[in-house]
Amino acid sequence: MDLQLKDRTVIVTGASSGVGLATARYLLGEGARVAACARDMQRLSAAFEEFTFADPDQILLGTCDVTDKSKTDAFVALTNDRFGGIDGLVCNAGRSLMATLDETSEEQFREEFELKIFGAWNMVRSARGELARSGQGSIVNVNAILSRQPETRLAATSAARAALLNLTHSLSADLAPEGTRVNSVLLGLIDTGQWRRRFEVANTTQSYEEWSAEIALDRGIGMGRFGTAEEVAYHIVTMLSPLSGFTTGASVDVGGGVGRYI
Repeated sequence: MDLQLKDRTVIVTGASSGVGLATARYLLGEGARVAACARDMQRLSAAFEEFTFADPDQILLGTCDVTDKSKTDAFVALTNDRFGGIDGLVCNAGRSLMATLDETSEEQFREEFELKIFGAWNMVRSARGELARSGQGSIVNVNAILSRQPETRLAATSAARAALLNLTHSLSADLAPEGTRVNSVLLGLIDTGQWRRRFEVANTTQSYEEWSAEIALDRGIGMGRFGTAEEVAYHIVTMLSPLSGFTTGASVDVGGGVGRYI
């Protein structure tokens, strides 16, 4: 299926690994132009070396701290100068803080909201004008099922995710008259670098597959495994497509059946 993304420009934050990198790969495969950013330029550049199938003119790489609006303004301006407009935005920069409320410092709590809320809001504010000029602007906020189904083991992250979901709905209403759609993809447990690092420090005799399957069982994932970054990227790219032109304020779960809310 042609998703009608050829020659459309999409910004992807947190693009050096995991879901962001998989989304960039999918977009490039559809013929889109990708402006990818992350905090670590060396890591970002190394990650994109794998995209030998793509025309280098389709790709722009840059550093950006999404919690700093001056930096998001600068990256949006760089993208606009390079590609002459912006059609889509994927707010993917993020992480999870594995800690209960009692284990979370005030500074850590603030950092979670800075990254989850301001990380998306800054990018949206910076790109808003160009997205409106596109006439078919689309924003996808990569969020988590935690936003609707919090876990005490991820207390601050759950709270920040819930706030981001609420913000996404507000943005969808505010930006609809400008022709810009705003949607969410809600993740469950996805096999990314974060989980690989947790496995390395777990000091277990299990294989990664055994270890992750045990966690999936503990978390109530019906499919009995972690998801993949590619399975998430599919839904992000589909939301970006003009074929989803009547969808805004919506969210899609990618969690293997872990969602128990109504």
